[in-house]
Amino acid sequence: MPANNDWVDFRRDDETGIESVNAHFRGHAYDPHDHDELLVGVTQQGLQRFNCHRALHTSTPGRAILIEPGAVHDGHAPNEEGFTYTMLYLPQRWVAEMMQRRGLGDISHIEGAFRHTLNDDALLASAIQQAWFSVHHSEGRLARDQSLDHLMTMLSRHLETRSSAQSGAATQQMQRLRDYLHDFMAQDIGLDELSRLAGIDRFKLTRQFKQAFGQSPHAYLVRLRLRSARVLLAQGIEPVQVAAQVGFADQSHLGRWFQRAYRMTPASYQRQCTNVLYPTPATLR
Repeated sequence: MPANNDWVDFRRDDETGIESVNAHFRGHAYDPHDHDELLVGVTQQGLQRFNCHRALHTSTPGRAILIEPGAVHDGHAPNEEGFTYTMLYLPQRWVAEMMQRRGLGDISHIEGAFRHTLNDDALLASAIQQAWFSVHHSEGRLARDQSLDHLMTMLSRHLETRSSAQSGAATQQMQRLRDYLHDFMAQDIGLDELSRLAGIDRFKLTRQFKQAFGQSPHAYLVRLRLRSARVLLAQGIEPVQVAAQVGFADQSHLGRWFQRAYRMTPASYQRQCTNVLYPTPATLR
């Protein structure tokens, strides 16, 4: 768990799959990582600084933070007092359904984007806070549903959709390499293997992949494995099995990367999702 008086309060709503977090960090918060979900949150206290979309952002109390699926971000506190924030992780499938009900299309994939990563819309920040409170504190289904509906209404004002053809962010060749990483995530993939598949040298491949997706093939693969691990852990699969299934060398390897990205152990994350208990401390890595 986080050290130096840092803390993370994490919960998961089983019906919607929405995860809610309230956390406080001083200094380094977490390494670069991404999520399959849409992230919407509000800074509660202090300065919250993070890199996202190749830009450095500083959020102050009351500002809304909006991060789309697949957007790599990190986090740290520039001041000694640290920062506190609340965050909702909205599953893509749930968001797609909510947006389609409103006739606004499907913005749940990487082609969808928030216009601004930080937002000063006070009504949006209030909607995020209300939805977070109803989910995190299990206020009941009616309170949850109405607050989430209101959140989606407020959120729709800050979303834009763009097709992958319009984005032009990745070449067809790099898209194939990305698909290959998804298909063979659990294997020990090497750069020479990717180079042969793409038909270009490994240095050019790395450069083009980073231009297309904002990170190296290895970094992309690690993030992919971490996102997949979260899904499996939430289903109650033991961390040692999850590690093997997604391609980490062993449970300790999964644990090191997981804690760097999410500031909690895989076992801790799973317990808070499923109330799974393990008989020995050996699994709590």
